[in-house]
Amino acid sequence: MRRTYHKNLTFLLSAVAILLLLFMFFSLSEAGAGWGQAEKSLIDGEGVMRVLTIDDKTDSLFLRTPCKDLTSKQIHSKEYAILAERMIATVTSPEQDGVGIAGPQVGIGRRIVAVQRFDKPGEPFEVYPNIRVTAKRGEPEPGPEGCLSVPGRRGDVLRWQDIDISYVSPATRRDTSETVKGFTAVIFQHETDHLDGVLYIDKLVP
Repeated sequence: MRRTYHKNLTFLLSAVAILLLLFMFFSLSEAGAGWGQAEKSLIDGEGVMRVLTIDDKTDSLFLRTPCKDLTSKQIHSKEYAILAERMIATVTSPEQDGVGIAGPQVGIGRRIVAVQRFDKPGEPFEVYPNIRVTAKRGEPEPGPEGCLSVPGRRGDVLRWQDIDISYVSPATRRDTSETVKGFTAVIFQHETDHLDGVLYIDKLVP
């Protein structure tokens, strides 16, 4: 009777130890997939965020750094919701009055952009996590561009007028693709360039 009890106790303790190890492993994995402390500090708050510009050396270096994808945990976190809201508040503020903004422009090195959809009723601003331009059709056309991170300058850039984009839909948690045309397609190209550390001034028509 006593020997059986000890065997059962040993088995129980071993099972508990394994469960604790698994819990620690997944906790550490989730922590590593979450927002960094510096990111949380920038995201936390309300209203307009500071826009990085090439006039500041530290800002300029950050703007030239390729961004990382957002994890599923990040996309469905309260921090993401706050960031999306604040990015729209920033780009639509009287100080900026833009049509698009990318994560690195507000100090967040993640693949996220906010774009005004001139191709939709009401021309709403929408936020796109893990976005990429996946296809370009036709011939690129020159058009004038400016940038919140390059104050006081404008220039012509060649852009495609018919593209495909892919991103993760926060609502369905699935990869989503769509075709975008016209000026809205130009905005998407400009903003996704930011995510690769590219500025429109790198592509100016001679």
